[in-house]
Amino acid sequence: MNWLTNYVRPKIRALYARKEVPDNLWHKCPSCEAMLFHRDLEENLNVCQHCGFHMRLDPIKRLASMFDEGDYQSVELPKSVVDPLKFRDQKRYTDRLKEAQTKTGRHDAIVVGSGLIGGQPAVVAAFDFGFMGGSMGIAVGEGILAAARTAIAQKAALIVVPASGGARMQEGILSLMQMPRTTIAVEMVKEAGLPYIVVLTDPTTGGVTASFAMIGDIHIAEKGAQIGFAGARVIESTIRETLPEGFQRSEYLQ
Repeated sequence: MNWLTNYVRPKIRALYARKEVPDNLWHKCPSCEAMLFHRDLEENLNVCQHCGFHMRLDPIKRLASMFDEGDYQSVELPKSVVDPLKFRDQKRYTDRLKEAQTKTGRHDAIVVGSGLIGGQPAVVAAFDFGFMGGSMGIAVGEGILAAARTAIAQKAALIVVPASGGARMQEGILSLMQMPRTTIAVEMVKEAGLPYIVVLTDPTTGGVTASFAMIGDIHIAEKGAQIGFAGARVIESTIRETLPEGFQRSEYLQ
Protein backbone atom coordinates (compact mmCIF):
# COMPACT_ATOMS: atom_id res chain seq x y z
CA MET A 1 0.00 0.00 0.00
CA ASN A 2 1.41 3.33 -1.07
CA TRP A 3 0.33 5.65 1.75
CA LEU A 4 1.56 8.74 -0.12
CA THR A 5 -0.71 8.00 -3.08
CA ASN A 6 -3.70 6.59 -1.24
CA TYR A 7 -3.80 8.81 1.83
CA VAL A 8 -1.58 11.90 1.80
CA ARG A 9 -2.27 13.08 -1.76
CA PRO A 10 -6.12 12.95 -1.44
CA LYS A 11 -5.86 14.86 1.85
CA ILE A 12 -3.78 17.60 0.23
CA ARG A 13 -6.15 17.82 -2.74
CA ALA A 14 -9.15 18.09 -0.45
CA LEU A 15 -7.42 20.76 1.62
CA TYR A 16 -6.53 22.96 -1.34
CA ALA A 17 -9.49 22.14 -3.56
CA ARG A 18 -11.39 25.12 -4.93
CA LYS A 19 -14.51 25.71 -2.88
CA GLU A 20 -17.62 27.00 -4.56
CA VAL A 21 -18.76 30.35 -3.17
CA PRO A 22 -22.54 30.89 -2.98
CA ASP A 23 -23.84 33.50 -5.40
CA ASN A 24 -25.67 35.50 -2.72
CA LEU A 25 -22.70 36.33 -0.49
CA TRP A 26 -21.97 39.62 -2.22
CA HIS A 27 -24.29 42.23 -3.72
CA LYS A 28 -23.43 45.12 -6.03
CA CYS A 29 -24.96 48.50 -5.23
CA PRO A 30 -27.02 49.66 -8.26
CA SER A 31 -25.95 53.25 -7.58
CA CYS A 32 -22.21 53.29 -6.77
CA GLU A 33 -21.47 49.67 -7.81
CA ALA A 34 -19.67 48.93 -4.54
CA MET A 35 -19.56 45.26 -3.53
CA LEU A 36 -21.43 44.70 -0.27
CA PHE A 37 -21.22 41.65 1.98
CA HIS A 38 -24.69 40.21 2.47
CA ARG A 39 -24.61 40.28 6.28
CA ASP A 40 -23.52 43.91 6.34
CA LEU A 41 -26.27 44.75 3.88
CA GLU A 42 -28.91 42.95 5.94
CA GLU A 43 -27.81 44.69 9.14
CA ASN A 44 -28.07 48.02 7.33
CA LEU A 45 -31.61 47.21 6.08
CA ASN A 46 -30.52 47.03 2.43
CA VAL A 47 -28.99 50.53 2.47
CA CYS A 48 -25.57 50.89 0.83
CA GLN A 49 -22.94 51.82 3.44
CA HIS A 50 -20.96 53.75 0.82
CA CYS A 51 -23.50 55.97 -0.96
CA GLY A 52 -26.67 55.58 1.10
CA PHE A 53 -28.72 54.16 -1.77
CA HIS A 54 -31.85 52.32 -0.59
CA MET A 55 -32.26 48.94 -2.26
CA ARG A 56 -35.55 47.08 -2.31
CA LEU A 57 -36.57 45.60 1.01
CA ASP A 58 -38.85 42.65 1.67
CA PRO A 59 -42.17 43.95 3.08
CA ILE A 60 -42.00 41.71 6.15
CA LYS A 61 -38.54 43.06 7.01
CA ARG A 62 -39.82 46.57 6.38
CA LEU A 63 -42.72 46.13 8.80
CA ALA A 64 -40.40 44.68 11.43
CA SER A 65 -38.05 47.65 11.02
CA MET A 66 -40.84 50.22 11.34
CA PHE A 67 -42.81 48.99 14.36
CA ASP A 68 -41.54 49.34 17.92
CA GLU A 69 -39.37 46.35 18.86
CA GLY A 70 -40.37 44.82 15.52
CA ASP A 71 -43.67 43.79 17.12
CA TYR A 72 -46.85 44.02 15.06
CA GLN A 73 -50.04 42.15 14.22
CA SER A 74 -50.65 41.04 10.65
CA VAL A 75 -53.92 42.29 9.23
CA GLU A 76 -55.78 39.53 7.42
CA LEU A 77 -56.75 40.69 3.96
CA PRO A 78 -60.06 39.69 2.35
CA LYS A 79 -59.99 37.22 -0.49
CA SER A 80 -60.54 38.77 -3.89
CA VAL A 81 -61.71 37.51 -7.25
CA VAL A 82 -58.89 35.78 -9.13
CA ASP A 83 -58.50 36.30 -12.88
CA PRO A 84 -61.99 37.70 -13.56
CA LEU A 85 -61.11 38.34 -17.23
CA LYS A 86 -59.60 34.87 -17.83
CA PHE A 87 -56.58 36.74 -19.18
CA ARG A 88 -53.86 35.05 -21.16
CA ASP A 89 -50.84 36.39 -23.05
CA GLN A 90 -47.80 34.14 -23.41
CA LYS A 91 -49.13 32.23 -20.40
CA ARG A 92 -52.26 32.24 -18.25
CA TYR A 93 -52.60 34.96 -15.64
CA THR A 94 -53.43 32.29 -13.06
CA ASP A 95 -50.10 30.62 -13.81
CA ARG A 96 -48.27 33.93 -13.36
CA LEU A 97 -50.00 34.40 -10.02
CA LYS A 98 -49.03 30.92 -8.85
CA GLU A 99 -45.40 31.52 -9.85
CA ALA A 100 -45.32 34.82 -7.96
CA GLN A 101 -46.97 33.25 -4.91
CA THR A 102 -44.46 30.40 -4.90
CA LYS A 103 -41.55 32.82 -5.33
CA THR A 104 -42.59 35.27 -2.59
CA GLY A 105 -44.61 33.07 -0.26
CA ARG A 106 -47.50 35.53 -0.12
CA HIS A 107 -50.93 35.84 -1.69
CA ASP A 108 -50.35 39.12 -3.53
CA ALA A 109 -48.20 42.25 -3.71
CA ILE A 110 -49.22 43.88 -0.42
CA VAL A 111 -48.73 43.14 3.28
CA VAL A 112 -50.53 45.02 6.07
CA GLY A 113 -49.62 45.16 9.76
CA SER A 114 -50.72 47.15 12.81
CA GLY A 115 -48.85 48.08 15.97
CA LEU A 116 -47.04 50.95 17.64
CA ILE A 117 -44.52 53.33 16.10
CA GLY A 118 -42.92 55.62 18.64
CA GLY A 119 -45.61 54.55 21.08
CA GLN A 120 -48.39 55.71 18.74
CA PRO A 121 -50.84 53.35 16.99
CA ALA A 122 -50.20 52.89 13.29
CA VAL A 123 -51.23 50.69 10.39
CA VAL A 124 -48.62 50.05 7.69
CA ALA A 125 -49.30 48.71 4.20
CA ALA A 126 -46.08 47.69 2.42
CA PHE A 127 -45.71 46.56 -1.19
CA ASP A 128 -43.62 43.68 -2.51
CA PHE A 129 -42.04 44.63 -5.84
CA GLY A 130 -40.98 41.01 -6.25
CA PHE A 131 -44.63 40.03 -6.71
CA MET A 132 -45.33 40.89 -10.36
CA GLY A 133 -43.58 44.23 -10.05
CA GLY A 134 -45.75 45.27 -7.11
CA SER A 135 -48.54 45.88 -9.61
CA MET A 136 -51.93 47.00 -8.31
CA GLY A 137 -54.87 44.74 -9.01
CA ILE A 138 -58.06 43.90 -7.16
CA ALA A 139 -56.19 42.19 -4.29
CA VAL A 140 -53.96 45.23 -3.71
CA GLY A 141 -57.01 47.49 -3.79
CA GLU A 142 -58.61 45.28 -1.16
CA GLY A 143 -55.42 45.52 0.88
CA ILE A 144 -55.39 49.33 0.87
CA LEU A 145 -59.09 49.39 1.76
CA ALA A 146 -58.55 46.91 4.61
CA ALA A 147 -55.61 48.97 5.90
CA ALA A 148 -57.74 52.14 5.84
CA ARG A 149 -60.62 50.48 7.67
CA THR A 150 -58.25 49.03 10.27
CA ALA A 151 -56.67 52.45 10.84
CA ILE A 152 -60.09 54.02 11.36
CA ALA A 153 -61.21 51.25 13.72
CA GLN A 154 -58.02 51.55 15.79
CA LYS A 155 -57.85 55.36 15.52
CA ALA A 156 -54.36 54.90 14.09
CA ALA A 157 -52.22 56.63 11.49
CA LEU A 158 -52.13 54.99 8.08
CA ILE A 159 -48.69 54.59 6.49
CA VAL A 160 -48.35 53.21 2.97
CA VAL A 161 -45.01 52.12 1.49
CA PRO A 162 -45.50 51.66 -2.26
CA ALA A 163 -43.03 49.87 -4.53
CA SER A 164 -44.90 49.37 -7.76
CA GLY A 165 -44.80 49.60 -11.52
CA GLY A 166 -48.45 50.64 -11.59
CA ALA A 167 -51.74 48.98 -12.47
CA ARG A 168 -51.77 45.24 -13.24
CA MET A 169 -52.47 44.96 -16.95
CA GLN A 170 -53.74 41.38 -16.67
CA GLU A 171 -56.81 42.69 -14.83
CA GLY A 172 -57.60 45.40 -17.38
CA ILE A 173 -60.16 48.03 -16.41
CA LEU A 174 -60.66 46.31 -13.04
CA SER A 175 -57.10 47.23 -12.07
CA LEU A 176 -57.68 50.85 -13.13
CA MET A 177 -60.78 50.90 -10.92
CA GLN A 178 -58.49 50.45 -7.93
CA MET A 179 -57.15 53.97 -8.46
CA PRO A 180 -60.37 55.77 -7.41
CA ARG A 181 -61.12 52.99 -4.95
CA THR A 182 -57.86 53.42 -3.04
CA THR A 183 -58.19 57.20 -3.22
CA ILE A 184 -61.61 56.97 -1.57
CA ALA A 185 -60.14 54.67 1.11
CA VAL A 186 -57.51 57.30 1.92
CA GLU A 187 -60.15 60.04 2.05
CA MET A 188 -62.03 57.95 4.62
CA VAL A 189 -58.94 58.02 6.83
CA LYS A 190 -58.54 61.78 6.42
CA GLU A 191 -62.22 62.42 7.17
CA ALA A 192 -61.73 60.48 10.42
CA GLY A 193 -59.07 63.05 11.37
CA LEU A 194 -56.22 60.55 11.14
CA PRO A 195 -52.83 61.18 9.50
CA TYR A 196 -51.95 59.55 6.20
CA ILE A 197 -48.23 59.16 5.48
CA VAL A 198 -46.62 57.85 2.29
CA VAL A 199 -43.06 56.50 2.16
CA LEU A 200 -42.07 56.55 -1.51
CA THR A 201 -39.64 53.77 -2.43
CA ASP A 202 -38.02 52.58 -5.64
CA PRO A 203 -39.99 52.45 -7.86
CA THR A 204 -43.29 54.26 -7.38
CA THR A 205 -44.80 54.68 -10.82
CA GLY A 206 -47.91 54.40 -12.99
CA GLY A 207 -51.39 54.14 -11.55
CA VAL A 208 -50.07 53.92 -8.00
CA THR A 209 -48.45 57.33 -8.39
CA ALA A 210 -51.62 58.70 -9.98
CA SER A 211 -53.77 57.65 -7.01
CA PHE A 212 -53.10 57.05 -3.32
CA ALA A 213 -49.30 57.52 -3.44
CA MET A 214 -49.48 61.27 -4.08
CA ILE A 215 -52.21 62.41 -1.69
CA GLY A 216 -50.45 61.93 1.64
CA ASP A 217 -50.47 64.46 4.44
CA ILE A 218 -46.73 63.78 4.65
CA HIS A 219 -44.46 62.33 1.97
CA ILE A 220 -41.09 60.74 2.69
CA ALA A 221 -38.93 59.40 -0.14
CA GLU A 222 -35.99 57.04 -0.01
CA LYS A 223 -32.75 58.27 -1.53
CA GLY A 224 -32.53 57.68 -5.26
CA ALA A 225 -36.05 56.27 -5.58
CA GLN A 226 -37.66 56.45 -9.01
CA ILE A 227 -40.95 58.32 -8.72
CA GLY A 228 -43.16 59.21 -11.66
CA PHE A 229 -46.11 58.29 -13.83
CA ALA A 230 -44.89 57.47 -17.33
CA GLY A 231 -41.35 56.29 -18.02
CA ALA A 232 -38.62 58.74 -18.99
CA ARG A 233 -38.32 57.33 -22.53
CA VAL A 234 -42.06 57.70 -23.10
CA ILE A 235 -41.94 61.31 -21.94
CA GLU A 236 -38.92 62.09 -24.13
CA SER A 237 -40.58 60.60 -27.20
CA THR A 238 -43.73 62.62 -26.47
CA ILE A 239 -42.19 66.04 -25.82
CA ARG A 240 -39.18 65.38 -28.10
CA GLU A 241 -36.74 66.80 -25.61
CA THR A 242 -33.96 65.31 -23.51
CA LEU A 243 -34.88 65.14 -19.86
CA PRO A 244 -32.45 66.50 -17.24
CA GLU A 245 -30.17 64.12 -15.37
CA GLY A 246 -31.80 62.61 -12.31
CA PHE A 247 -35.31 63.25 -13.64
CA GLN A 248 -37.97 61.27 -11.72
CA ARG A 249 -35.60 60.60 -8.83
CA SER A 250 -36.64 61.54 -5.31
CA GLU A 251 -33.99 64.26 -5.00
CA TYR A 252 -35.25 65.91 -8.20
CA LEU A 253 -38.79 66.11 -6.80
CA GLN A 254 -37.86 68.06 -3.66
